[in-house]
Amino acid sequence: MIALGFLISVRINYRICLFYKIRFRRSFMKEINIQCILLTSLAFLMGLSQFIVVGILNNLSDSFHISISYMGGLVTLFALVYAITTPIINLSVGHTPLYRVLIIFFMMFAIGNLLTAIANDFAMLIVSRILTALASGPSISIAITFAAAIAPIEKRSWMVSWVFSGFSIASVFGVPLGTWISDNLNWRFIFWAIFSLSLILVFFINHLLPHNLKQSGNGGLIQQLTILSNKHILLGITIPVFNFAAIYTIYTYLKPLLIYKFSFSHNLIIFILFFYGFCGLISNQISGRIANVDWMKNLQKFLLIQIISLITIFLIGNFKWLSLIAIFTMALTMSVQNSPIQLYYMQIAKIHYPQSLVLASSFNSIFSNVGVAIGSAMGGYTVSSFGLGYLGLTGSIFSLLAIYVLILLNRESAN
Repeated sequence: MIALGFLISVRINYRICLFYKIRFRRSFMKEINIQCILLTSLAFLMGLSQFIVVGILNNLSDSFHISISYMGGLVTLFALVYAITTPIINLSVGHTPLYRVLIIFFMMFAIGNLLTAIANDFAMLIVSRILTALASGPSISIAITFAAAIAPIEKRSWMVSWVFSGFSIASVFGVPLGTWISDNLNWRFIFWAIFSLSLILVFFINHLLPHNLKQSGNGGLIQQLTILSNKHILLGITIPVFNFAAIYTIYTYLKPLLIYKFSFSHNLIIFILFFYGFCGLISNQISGRIANVDWMKNLQKFLLIQIISLITIFLIGNFKWLSLIAIFTMALTMSVQNSPIQLYYMQIAKIHYPQSLVLASSFNSIFSNVGVAIGSAMGGYTVSSFGLGYLGLTGSIFSLLAIYVLILLNRESAN
């Protein structure tokens, strides 16, 4: 069934690519479509491997006899390893052909999921998630670099948004299917499927992506890090931190919230997770649309909606259907930042710091995972100290900080 979700994701992205109709020569159009599908499929598997833990948190807790709040630390651990190791690895890429780097790290990703599938104790599970996180960061960074490089400039925002949509498609199809498999069969089957499909994609990476793409510029490690002295970059990287901290305060504990707070049945939870992921997919498409049209002001509006949604979850938590609507509304806002902020980083890098292009391409994913780590940790603290009903209040504080930083960035850019 995971394979079915994977095939559905491929089909959806093929339709998306055709829908927007990049108007180039027919042969070039076909090549772009195929590469688009490949890169989005990579993101789908990486998103599934990361997000599925949320859908099977209860099952993992039962298998390894660990409390749910403690098991939720896996989400925090994954995000921290991702955020810490990705920039270090990306700084060392140098002039190595990027397709080779992608193959190496996607093989590591496959092995990490294999180890998760065969983990017989909690320590081995932790090691497997560390390896998977370590490989995921460089892989998605390079996938985004390929997307920005192979797309014509007027369609670059769409191409990047399609890659990010792979994560949303993982939420739409992969997480609900994986949750169903975990509840009815065994959670280990999910990671066996990810391992097998990853090996297939390694073959296509080698045959379909250009072999001559390398990082430009001749700067060493210190020169690459100079991009972090740019005040627009420093302000910009805090936006995904606060945005995803807000979202993951709720999302990490969404299944326990649905079960223990709202008392939804397991079958209904599968549908809820599906619709949540569908809202995330729409959020990614909105992201591509606002990337080139006054994105800062548009993003402020969506973050305001996010704050209202989170406060609503806190205030009317006893009305489960109204709270569910607020959760879905929150999901519509979670990925709106992706394309505009990522292209913002890369535009600054391309003009002023060409030696830092691969590093800049990883900023959104790196600092989103910093936000995931903060949000999941604060969510765990909130659950253990105050209860599930206070998650919305904690998340709304981070959303408020995101809006504040975005207003500052807008003023700096205007000046």
